[in-house]
Amino acid sequence: MKFNLKVYCEKTRLRDIRGFITEKLKAYVHDDLEINQMVLAVDEICANLIIHSNYCNANETINLEVSVEKDGITFEISDEGEKFDINNYKEPSIQEVVQTKKKGGIGLMLVRRIMDKVEFVNKEQKNTCILHKRFNNTQKE
Repeated sequence: MKFNLKVYCEKTRLRDIRGFITEKLKAYVHDDLEINQMVLAVDEICANLIIHSNYCNANETINLEVSVEKDGITFEISDEGEKFDINNYKEPSIQEVVQTKKKGGIGLMLVRRIMDKVEFVNKEQKNTCILHKRFNNTQKE
């Protein structure tokens, strides 16, 4: 089963994304904690694309595709904004974040803890973040 949502790059659209993901996941996952974690992970990636890749430019869009399979869920989030190079990302330590009182910078670390696999693909002008989450025993029959 596939679901798709396209939104303009405005921070106010994050609410729409969270609602869309929650609604779609409730049909397949009965563990609210697992749903909330996946919503948080997708929200974090979308926020990064809206803010850092597209600079909140309301003329730009991001596309979210949710694919539900028997063994799990895949989220593909794509845009045509500034490319994010995962190879240049250095995950901060929690201690470092606390000591420097740094705001931000831990979102991707959180996404990696929640999801089973996180990929970034850049082809020509299109950037795609692919998030995979395997079902535990919490899917609905």
